[in-house]
Formats: sequence, structure tokens, C-alpha cells
Amino acid sequence: MSRRNIITLVVMALLAVLPPVFYLTGNAFYLDLATRLTILAIAAVSLNLILGYGGLISFGHAAYLGIGAYAVGIPAHHWLYGGLESLGLATTSGYVQIPLAIGVAALFALVTGAICLRTKGVYFIMITMAFAQMMYYAIVSIEEYGGDDGLVIDSRSELPFIDLDDPLQLFGLAYVSLVVAMLIVRMIVNSRFGMVLRGAKGNNERVVMLGFNTYLFRLTAYVIAGAMAGYAGALLGNFTTFISPEMMDWGRSGELMFMVILGGTATLVGPVIGATLFIVLEEVLSSLTVYWHLPFGLLLLAVVLFGKGGIMGMLRADKEDSE
Repeated sequence: MSRRNIITLVVMALLAVLPPVFYLTGNAFYLDLATRLTILAIAAVSLNLILGYGGLISFGHAAYLGIGAYAVGIPAHHWLYGGLESLGLATTSGYVQIPLAIGVAALFALVTGAICLRTKGVYFIMITMAFAQMMYYAIVSIEEYGGDDGLVIDSRSELPFIDLDDPLQLFGLAYVSLVVAMLIVRMIVNSRFGMVLRGAKGNNERVVMLGFNTYLFRLTAYVIAGAMAGYAGALLGNFTTFISPEMMDWGRSGELMFMVILGGTATLVGPVIGATLFIVLEEVLSSLTVYWHLPFGLLLLAVVLFGKGGIMGMLRADKEDSE
């Protein structure tokens, strides 16, 4: 078994065991922290598909998180206060909310991706951020859903055999979802589709000359990543029971990018490690000083500048040096 696979198994085993142990010993805070980082890790894994393996630097990925969260909050809001009954969207059923989150996020990714992928480089970065900000301001302008103040979700999604009001069951669903997301990405990148996607990242012109329509391959990956992030958003809405436009602000997209880069791009477990370190450092430093953003930013900057390939890249470098 390779060193990378061992690291993946160890990280996922610790993430599966430690939070429930902390919760059962009276430390519920750590379970909440683990649930949050697990959900954000799903979004980071989805971003890694297009960023790490596809070379597409999207600065608007948090928009899909927000879309997924509002796909839970809006039907729950109308279920309580009325409206949208004719469309069957006034509900707290997870059978409606979760597919809605995935579907709307995928549709938004399809429409915006079809335009964004006509550009490249810094233009691609800017246009993805522009579309995310358009969605941000669109939600802010809708007063019925709280506008800039956000919207409280009074009732979590109802699913058979799973009670999302139980913190352990919610964490279990998030953890299983993370494992499934990682397996999906692994299957994609190791398929012929993934080979074309990675080849386009390295030399797009050469892959096009081989007869592949890399635009369609990239657009498909972009939609898949958006749908996965939308699902993560649905979980995040159920976890926080409060949603706001801030979820889809460009700063949140930057945080997701940092998670991927911190852990290591184009690696299976890198986004999970990055999300874990990001959330833990944020909690620890913010408990020490109100000026925690400065040391936090310096630490991230040091990893980006001196840790080639993120944490996973540093581990590979250590292995090569020992050999």
C-alpha cells in the first residue's frame, strides 16, 4: 500500500472515530466542529475536481454552497408561511430539498460554465467571481428571504431512517457523503474522462489535436463539481439552520480555494486535510486573539510559498528526501 493511501485511510479513520468519541464524552462542540469541516470538505473535494485535476481556478465556487443551502431554506420557509404549494416546493421533505439543491446548482453551473469556459486565465477567474457575486446580490435583494440579514430554517430536512436533529446522525450523513464524494472524484479522475481532463490541464492544444472536445469535458466536470457543492450546501443549511447571502460571497470561495491548496491539489485526501487544518487553525487562533486573521494569513502564506504542493506535497518531498 502506498504512503498516500495510508495517509488517506488514517485521516478518514480519525475523522470517523474522534468526533463521536468527543460527543459521547460530553464535548459536543468538537462534533459540531467536525460536522462543519466535513461539509466544507465535500465542497473542497468538488472544487479540487476542477481546480486540481482540471486546472480551472474558480473564484465563485461558494455560490453553489449558497444555492444548496437556500434550496433547503426556501421550501422550509414556504412550508411554514405558505406559498409555492402549486409547485410542490413548500415542504421540509429531504426527497424534494436535496435533489432541488443538486439540480439548481448543476443548472447554474451549466449556464455559467458554458460562458466562463469560453475564457481562460485571469478572465476565467474574474468571470466566475462575477457570476457568484450576481447570485449574491440577487439573494440580498429578496426581502422575503431575509435579504442581507439571512433566513432561519425552522425545520431541518426530513429523511427516512435519519433524524437530522440528532447531531450524531447529521455528522454520520455528512461523513458518509464525504466518503462518497471522494470515491466519485477518484473514479472520475482515473477514468478515460479524467485522463482527458488532466491532459487538457497540462496541454489543452495537444489534447484538442488528438480529437477531443475539451470544452465539453471541462463543462461536464464543472457541472459535476457544482452539483456536489450544491449538495454540500444542502447539508450546511441543515447544520447551521441559518442561511445568508454571505455563504456565497467571493471571500468564501477564496476559503475553499485555500483549503484545497493547503491540503494539496490533485490529491484525493488533500482537500480534507486542508479543510481540517483551516477550520482548526481558525478556531484556535480566534480563541487566542481578536487579531487572529494576521497570524492565520501568515501561516497560509507560508504554506503556499514554501510548502510546494501543500501538506501532501510536503509529505511526498519528505519521502523523496529519505529515499
